[in-house]
Amino acid sequence: MEERSGNGSLYRNEEVWKKMRESKTSAEEIQELKEKIKVYEKMIEDLAAPIIPSIVPNTILVPLTGALTVNRFRHIQEKVVKKISEGTVHTAVLDFTDINTDEVEEKMGYELLSSQINELVNVLKLMGTETMFVGFSPNFAQHLILSNLTEFSKIKAFKTFNLGLHYLLDQKGMEIVEKQQIDNA
Repeated sequence: MEERSGNGSLYRNEEVWKKMRESKTSAEEIQELKEKIKVYEKMIEDLAAPIIPSIVPNTILVPLTGALTVNRFRHIQEKVVKKISEGTVHTAVLDFTDINTDEVEEKMGYELLSSQINELVNVLKLMGTETMFVGFSPNFAQHLILSNLTEFSKIKAFKTFNLGLHYLLDQKGMEIVEKQQIDNA
């Protein structure tokens, strides 16, 4: 059935209804895609802040990579605090080896990062957990100190993860020993 519109042109009701249905379907598809994006963003967020159990008892390692933003650092802090509240973690080691110093300056600034680090250390200390940092490059360390944070004298930091690991092992009276080969003679 054809009808005439107000300006005299012809159109079919079925075509109009079809377009309306397609439009609704497109809106539903857009909503579904938005929901998928949220799920993927959450997955990326979780992968961007892994928490790894260490070979040292009651210790976790949090390797940081890529760009640090305020939101990302807060997410990392929330994950670490949650993990610590779930069990018996006595030490959290945050590894800054793969953090780009230029991106810190661009994304959040050293003064804010210093403040966030200080907040994390204080929160974990209140929970009975020691915080250690490893992997600060000389440039990164200088920028943090120049940000006028006065709390850095209270922070345990090591140049490499290996040095931090040896410190922890020593503190717990442990050592890594090479396994002896048993001859099958």
